[in-house]
Amino acid sequence: MISPDTIQQVIGRIDIIDIIGEFVRLKRRGANYIGLCPFHDERTPSFTVSPTKEIYKCFGCGRSGNTITFLMEHEKYSYVEAIRWLAKKYGIEIEETEVSPEYKQQLQTAESLHAINNFAQKFFTERLFHSEEGQSIGLSYLKERGFRENIISTFDLGYCPSDNSFSNAAIKNQFNKDLLVKSGLVVSRDGILKDNYHERIIFPIHNQTGKIIGFGARILQSNPKAPKYINTPENEIYNKSKVLYGLWQARQHIGKKNECILVEGYTDVIQLHQAGVENAVASGGTSLTRDQLRLIKKITPNLTILYDGDSAGVAATMRGLNLALEEGLTVKIVTLPSPEDPDSYIKKFGGATFESYLLDHKQDFILFQLDIALKEAGGDSTKKAAAVKMIADSLAKLIRPEDFTLQQDYVKKVAVKLGIEEAGLLNLINNIIRENLSNEQKKFLNKPSDKSDLLQSNSTENTTEPTDPSVEALFNSDKFHERAMVRCLLEYGRKEWDKQKSVAAYLLEEFEIEELIRDPILAKIVENYRHLYQSGEKPDAKYFLYNDNPEISNMVASLLAFPYEISTGWHEKFKQDILNRDDQYISDINSTLRYVELKRVRSQILENEKALQNNPKENELTVLLETHRYLKSLELELAKQVGMAIMK
Repeated sequence: MISPDTIQQVIGRIDIIDIIGEFVRLKRRGANYIGLCPFHDERTPSFTVSPTKEIYKCFGCGRSGNTITFLMEHEKYSYVEAIRWLAKKYGIEIEETEVSPEYKQQLQTAESLHAINNFAQKFFTERLFHSEEGQSIGLSYLKERGFRENIISTFDLGYCPSDNSFSNAAIKNQFNKDLLVKSGLVVSRDGILKDNYHERIIFPIHNQTGKIIGFGARILQSNPKAPKYINTPENEIYNKSKVLYGLWQARQHIGKKNECILVEGYTDVIQLHQAGVENAVASGGTSLTRDQLRLIKKITPNLTILYDGDSAGVAATMRGLNLALEEGLTVKIVTLPSPEDPDSYIKKFGGATFESYLLDHKQDFILFQLDIALKEAGGDSTKKAAAVKMIADSLAKLIRPEDFTLQQDYVKKVAVKLGIEEAGLLNLINNIIRENLSNEQKKFLNKPSDKSDLLQSNSTENTTEPTDPSVEALFNSDKFHERAMVRCLLEYGRKEWDKQKSVAAYLLEEFEIEELIRDPILAKIVENYRHLYQSGEKPDAKYFLYNDNPEISNMVASLLAFPYEISTGWHEKFKQDILNRDDQYISDINSTLRYVELKRVRSQILENEKALQNNPKENELTVLLETHRYLKSLELELAKQVGMAIMK
């Protein structure tokens, strides 16, 4: 495990805007930053990052946490892996303590694969530039393709020689033989390790953080029995459905241009970047996956897909584009004139002409899809009917409220192209939507284990916009009051309650808030707080925010997050009033505790009323009535203090 001192060094260096900004496009709004949530579908930003509180909170899906939990959620890191990533970023040397053998093995496997890939990239690049074979075969091929040395270095391209030198070098450097095979860089034949990519150009594949997770290897010599490309097999760090080639190099340019250009191959991406079109990535020629689309959506909602005129991958990729609609992406299609591909077009006409062509020839995905289907259908009425059904299936994906206008616009345009009535097309779309919802309902009913997840996703905490529940609803929520009390403890615990005691002393010793808390995570926070308090420490919210238990950390971030902030004008107008009210937190605590006391009184009133309904004896009746009058008067007094109207 990483030592506590190292963890504290890392926490002390964290800049949450700097880290989250690497994965989410953030814009400043007042004291905070906002962006599209990377954890759920949305078109209106509800993901808020507070640099002062060091937290993020999505007021749409409810996700919240700190920088470390963001990396754990977003990159699927463990707590230790997130600390390691941050330590490397900030140049902090990691001091470690003992770990379990199982965890150590798991960690070493992933780290070893990264180390092998890093070694391989440096080896292949060195051979490309500094070996006779690499220069005469590999480098000359790349230069014939028109690639300059600076772009070759940007993408870490390399060459694997024919002499099995990589396997020998890897073994000499004591890399694990089994992991070398797992990486795909070598193969084992009769117990002897051989280079898998010999005599091929090497294209390293980076993840979002810049680590090399795999390779593509292109053959140079004509060999009908050998595949043109060999790619890394899936392993612990590489999954082809979750990768876009060039995204690491393109991510900032995609954000600046607010558009991602998707092409098919590695060399297309490199040629575009060299020509100044640096917001291009490649899917590798496979159907687009939801994970790949979400990688794009994290940076921009605008996707332009580029096809060459004779591309065999058009149909395969088109099948994945309905997912783009579900993910909320705006998709445009550009087809290059036959027989050009992005590489050849750039070479002939240059980057400026290429960008102008893109601008002038963008087609809407739905209408492009329809044109292809109608062209294939010709005069065949059966195929034409299938085309109508296909388009209706696509438009049935647009079921969110914000998609209503877009869907209606599509219905009009598609109806004109097909020569059918809008009402008929709309009825077909609605029938498909109902059928899809019915199928989802059947799946839900047939999978009881999934009900809790579905119910949670539809809970009131997961609304698109933050709402202000009624006072009565808040009052009736035990969870709300528990959270409010713990928030007061974390935010104000160090402050004075009066001249004799702190807020923490009052809440823990006199009010005994632990007795009122049922939520296990909140109870754990208060228990830890009491332990530290009794040990003479004065913890603040940040202490718990960076707890290694993600449930505690996420809970604290959620407690501290607030969807609104004081406007600059209001703050300036009432600045002096704010400065003069240093005891505002006392009012905040009192208000919270009055609600808790009111909750207690109401609970006692209900118990007393139940006793009155059980036909008590005359002497008991008198006591119960007196008790009822006292409790009701107390209820009215407390309600008056918190500003709540009580119906008599």
